[in-house]
Amino acid sequence: MGNCCTVQCGLDSFLLRGLDFIVGHANYVWKLKQTLPTLSAALEELKARRVDVKRRVDLAERKLLKPLEEVQLWLSTAGPMITEAEKLIEDGRQQMNNLCLGGCASKSCLSSYKFGKKVNKMLQEISDLKREGAFEKVAEDPPPAPVVVRPEEQAVALESTIQKVWSCIVETNVGIIGLYGLGGVGKTTLLTKLNNKFSTTPNDFEVVIWAVVSKDYDVGKIQDRIGENIGFPQSWKNKSVDQKAIDICGILSNKRFVVLLDDLWKKVDLNLVGIPEPSQTKGSKLIFTTRSLDVCGYMEAKTKIKVECLEPEKAWELFQDKVGDEALNSHPDIPN
Repeated sequence: MGNCCTVQCGLDSFLLRGLDFIVGHANYVWKLKQTLPTLSAALEELKARRVDVKRRVDLAERKLLKPLEEVQLWLSTAGPMITEAEKLIEDGRQQMNNLCLGGCASKSCLSSYKFGKKVNKMLQEISDLKREGAFEKVAEDPPPAPVVVRPEEQAVALESTIQKVWSCIVETNVGIIGLYGLGGVGKTTLLTKLNNKFSTTPNDFEVVIWAVVSKDYDVGKIQDRIGENIGFPQSWKNKSVDQKAIDICGILSNKRFVVLLDDLWKKVDLNLVGIPEPSQTKGSKLIFTTRSLDVCGYMEAKTKIKVECLEPEKAWELFQDKVGDEALNSHPDIPN
C-alpha cells in the first residue's frame, strides 16, 4: 500500500511539473500581444538613452575630455542591440498573423514559442542595458602625454649639437646637462628640438617636462608647469609652494623623467621646486639652457655644452632667408 502511494505521488509530481512546463512555454505565445508593444516602448527608451549618452560624449570630446572606457563599451553594445530589437519587432508582424483563438494559440506553435522566448529575453537585456547606461559622468580629463610636442623653428647648423646632447642623454649616466651660449644663438630652439625628439625617438623615459624659468623666475609657476605635465588637477595649483614640492617629488621619485628648463639666469633650487636629484632617480635627466657658464657650475652640471654662434657662411644664409631677396636687392649698397 505504501509503495502504491509513493508511486502515485511521484506520478502526480511528474504530471504537475509537466503541466507547469507546458503552461510556462505557452505563456511565450499567449503574451505576444502584450510583450511586442512593451518591447517597442523599451526600444524607444533605449534609443533615447543612447542619443543622450552620445551627445554627452560628443560635448565632452569637444572640451578635450577622454570618454570613459565603460561608456564607450556601453555605446558599442547599445547599437547592435537596437538593430536586433528592431528586427524582432519587424518579424513580430508575421508572428502575430500566426496567432489564432484570440491569441491563445498559434498556427505554428514551435515558431511562435521560439519567437516569444526571444522577445522576453530581449526585453530583459534592454532593461539591463538601460539601467547600466545611467552614467553620472561620461568622460574625464585625459592622462597627460609623456611628451608635449612644442612648435619649433627651423634649426640652422644645430644638428651636430643636437646629436651630441642626445648622446649624452641616452649613452651616459650624467644626470645634469647645461647648454650655454650667447643670447640668440639658438639655445631655446635646441632645447625645443630635444623635447620633440623624445616623442619620435625610442627611449625609456616616462615623462618629459618643459618649463621656462627666465630672469626673475617664480618657483610656484615652475611647479605649476611641472604639475600640468604630471597630471595634477587644476585645483592643485592652489597649494603652497612647500606642499607642491612634496607632491612633485613624490611622483617624480618613482619615474624616469626628463626636466627641460629654459633660460636660467641663476641657480634654481631643485629641492625647493620638488625635482629629485636626477642621477639618483632611475637615470633621470635635468637639461637647462643659460647664457652663463657660471650658472652651469652653480647647477652642478656634470656635462657643459656650448652652443656656438653660426659660422659666417651659415649666418649669411640665415640672414638672407630672414630678410628676403626683395629687401636685400632694394639698394646696391645693402649686400655690401
